[in-house]
Amino acid sequence: MLVDRADFAPLAELAAHRQRLWEGQRDYVAAQSPLHRRAWAGVRPPARLEGLGDLPFTDKEMLRASQAAHPPFGDYLAAAPDRIARIHRTSGTTGTAMNIALSAKDAHETAIVGARAQAAGGLGPGHIVAHCLNYRMWMGGFTDHTTLEATGAAVVPFGVGDTQLLVRTIRELGITALSCTPSYPAVLEAAIAAHFPGLAPVDLGLKLGLFGGEPGLDDPAFRERLRAVWGWEPRNSNYGVSDVFCNFAGQSEVDTDLHFMALDVLHPELIDPESGAVRPWREGEGGELVLTHVSRECQPLIRFRTGDIIRLTGLGPAACGRTAPRFRVIGRADDMVVVRGINVFPTQIAAVLTREAALSGEYRIVVGRPPYDVLPVEAELAGADAPGLAAAIEGAIKRDLGVSARVTLLPAGSLPRTEGKTRRVIRT
Repeated sequence: MLVDRADFAPLAELAAHRQRLWEGQRDYVAAQSPLHRRAWAGVRPPARLEGLGDLPFTDKEMLRASQAAHPPFGDYLAAAPDRIARIHRTSGTTGTAMNIALSAKDAHETAIVGARAQAAGGLGPGHIVAHCLNYRMWMGGFTDHTTLEATGAAVVPFGVGDTQLLVRTIRELGITALSCTPSYPAVLEAAIAAHFPGLAPVDLGLKLGLFGGEPGLDDPAFRERLRAVWGWEPRNSNYGVSDVFCNFAGQSEVDTDLHFMALDVLHPELIDPESGAVRPWREGEGGELVLTHVSRECQPLIRFRTGDIIRLTGLGPAACGRTAPRFRVIGRADDMVVVRGINVFPTQIAAVLTREAALSGEYRIVVGRPPYDVLPVEAELAGADAPGLAAAIEGAIKRDLGVSARVTLLPAGSLPRTEGKTRRVIRT
């Protein structure tokens, strides 16, 4: 059950609302989800959300094992099969792809929560937005499409591929916004340079770049480059966890932090990523984000470890007027590389690389079996090699992150561009 304009509602009111929903949800999950009954091992779920810390976690490996043993949806499918209204599959970026089932109620709540994030970035009536994510079962396609529509904008369901047609469609329809991954503009730039002589990206007249699915938008240099090349305002408007909610956080027009837009239907916790101990939900605190559905019919999850490491940056009213808590994503636990005891995330490497004009911005970290004394970074040149550049980057990484790196410079255009999610950490 949703609260109207929950991103502006008093936090105490939302906490009371979540508690009321939890009183029904805990009994529903206990009765209908064998996976959770096994995980809880006879422990009754607490009456109060504040007591959730007494319950064991669920995680991605448990869901994978459940779907393997009880295909296709796992034995955490709590609703009857005839309640399923939509079926998706995750991208499988971090492992085996998962089947996701949504009831009509689940799908409606997903659309409204996602629309809050898209609207915060400036999308709404009067905009025409081309949605350029994969529609082939991935939630980023059709379900994100519904979040865009729920803002009141007109949505062009373009999908991925045929970049030349996309450029022509933008010009023909007067499209004002693009919804895609942060790495996709580079694909479009290459297509424009190759097939539209005399046309620059800024000439397309796009006003908004709405991004999700990958990190990168927290880097000021990357955001500024997008502004300069495209003339639009870049927004991280689509942060989510596919197994939980495809989109439940986004940046506002006046703030680059993410706003947690789902406090009426999703209960968040912070934990220590190594010990699992609960950390306080307070400004400045960091840890792994753990999420609990308090309103979900098909595949409810209780204390689900997202693997995302975040830091809470604001719990008071924001400049945009929203009460929704603000946070930044530091990185994913499974993308973290530990170099001589120091945790390193791809976003930190990207922040160093984007300061170098001689680089294209494309990079990857290729690692073998730990432990690691040196971080191997492959960075792509924008043009000709610059003498001493690799050593300068290694020095900047050492200075900024405190770890030693071995930087290999690759020729321009040698790293793959992708229309989906780009993997930055390759484990061989």
